[in-house]
Amino acid sequence: MTTSPTSVLGRWFQPAETDPEAASRLFLFPHAGSGASIYRDWPPLIPGDIAHQTVQLPGRQDRLGEETFVEMVPLVEALCEALLAELDDRPYAFFGHCLGAQLAYRIAVELEARGERGPVLLGASGWAPEGFLTVTLEQANMPEEELLAWIRSLGSVPKEIMDDPKALATVIPAMRADLAVVASYVDDAARVPCPVATYSGRSDQLMQHGAMESWTPRTPSYLGNSEFQGDHFYINDNALAVVSDLVRHLRRLAA
Repeated sequence: MTTSPTSVLGRWFQPAETDPEAASRLFLFPHAGSGASIYRDWPPLIPGDIAHQTVQLPGRQDRLGEETFVEMVPLVEALCEALLAELDDRPYAFFGHCLGAQLAYRIAVELEARGERGPVLLGASGWAPEGFLTVTLEQANMPEEELLAWIRSLGSVPKEIMDDPKALATVIPAMRADLAVVASYVDDAARVPCPVATYSGRSDQLMQHGAMESWTPRTPSYLGNSEFQGDHFYINDNALAVVSDLVRHLRRLAA
């Protein structure tokens, strides 16, 4: 990645401005290949006392012309810099789905390593430190026809995107980059300093049964897993239930 993170700080979060009177903050991290718009239906579900922003990674949507990250460590470092420039003194939480959960986890670890104030809660959906189907760099670089067939078999991109050639054309480069990020990841069994609440689909093709239990040694307080009917994208049909549970935990921990 050649773009300096400091030159694009204002683009990392959508919306750029939030209610300064809100008591706490929530940062949302999208899944691989996607952008901030995947949480477009969430704003009406989040109470007004919680200011929310979605992370927008380079190489997609309104950042389409920017170079993507292809390694985990530089991406986490850039996100940390962007986040630290954005934070104020209010308590805040992270929520991410799939790659978003993985990024949120590593950023929380990185913030503690830097001696910075971390989130009061990490909400992790559709990803676990162990028992998750991890891609290889070879898979990330497969010919497009093979990549699409593989992605379709895993259900790792929503059907409405897979069925839209124009949407796919913009998603595939970001997906390749994000898969490369995942492939570069080396787990070190690091702990986060905050409680963790997890969410999953009962029929998720990317996760082994019981994988969410691997969060238990990674946090001082594992708040348990909420399981829903559905596959890896169960979250599309259960946003209200997920948001309600997340808000319940955030309000308690931020008090």
